[in-house]
Amino acid sequence: MSDAGTPRPEGPFAKGTPFGDLLRQCKAETGLSYRELAKRAIDPETGTAVGYTTLHRIATDRPIMVFPGVIGAVAKALNRPEREVRIAASQQYCGLIAGDPFGASTDETTVVVAYAPGMGREDMPRVEELLRRYAAGELPQELTDGGQASN
Repeated sequence: MSDAGTPRPEGPFAKGTPFGDLLRQCKAETGLSYRELAKRAIDPETGTAVGYTTLHRIATDRPIMVFPGVIGAVAKALNRPEREVRIAASQQYCGLIAGDPFGASTDETTVVVAYAPGMGREDMPRVEELLRRYAAGELPQELTDGGQASN
């Protein structure tokens, strides 16, 4: 679908296991056991704690129950931004690539597009046009407060 200039997931990410990859990488880098990582796995917003068996399931690419607070707890255990962990989990469990294929994110704005594996920016011209218009301050009326229809 796309040309060779579009970045694609490589290595284990190409197999659809980025969530497990993050956990395996953290474990290798820190030398911590799943039990030790689980002690850090508490979501700061909800107080949800994730146990070592859940971390092991993630690391071995098995499904887990994802409910509010789980991703935040895993992010805390891995000492990674929640956004990064959330994208990895979405990719692994939903089969979609989630990222910024347009390079449109800034310090103030994060752009995340979920798309099918094998697609690149040239396969999403309408999304790219919308992002260009947004960046230029030319949002379509239907996406602005002024575009709400009155009843």
